[in-house]
Amino acid sequence: MQLIQQNPDLSAYLAADEVIDHHHPLVRETAARLAKGAADSYSYAQAAFEYVRDEIPHSADSGDMRVAWRASDVLEQRNGICHAKSHALAALLRAEDIPTALCYQRLAYDAGTGWCVHGLIAVRFRGAWHRQDPRGNKPGVDAQFSLDGERLAWVPDAKSSEMDYPVLFDVPHRSVMDILRSAPDRPYLWENLPDSLTL
Repeated sequence: MQLIQQNPDLSAYLAADEVIDHHHPLVRETAARLAKGAADSYSYAQAAFEYVRDEIPHSADSGDMRVAWRASDVLEQRNGICHAKSHALAALLRAEDIPTALCYQRLAYDAGTGWCVHGLIAVRFRGAWHRQDPRGNKPGVDAQFSLDGERLAWVPDAKSSEMDYPVLFDVPHRSVMDILRSAPDRPYLWENLPDSLTL
């Protein structure tokens, strides 16, 4: 699949904002701690990915009812759904000047009776974008950091209308953020996440 930059200006994928707030002290402290053991940008990116994947539980797995969406809040609460964890990873990578985009998939759930938009990221190395999924592993899910072929949590089944959205967003999609900001708890969020995106 060919990934398409939403914004032609690569610096947009390094920017901080209200959601990917890599200027926040907690994001900077976490990035500095992870960078201490990293020999280069690649090993830092892998360490940041593994930290978000493994140390911040997906709230559907942990049963946490809180809804975090801002990167610094995700790191502080150690909680979030896929979108929130992607925001946290994007902030940690951008904090170390690694261009990072937000990506989305449309996936089926409940044995194909429902649809949801899943969030992940893409990181730029070697002049190309490489998608990574920090959702968190569990039985049946084995996402790994890789620049040599994708190792994502899920591969959409084209026969069932699942799909990868090819656009590399520099900011989170508005429809995802609208529900993240307004949801009083995770069950409400779960029922109201968008089932598709308008590009």
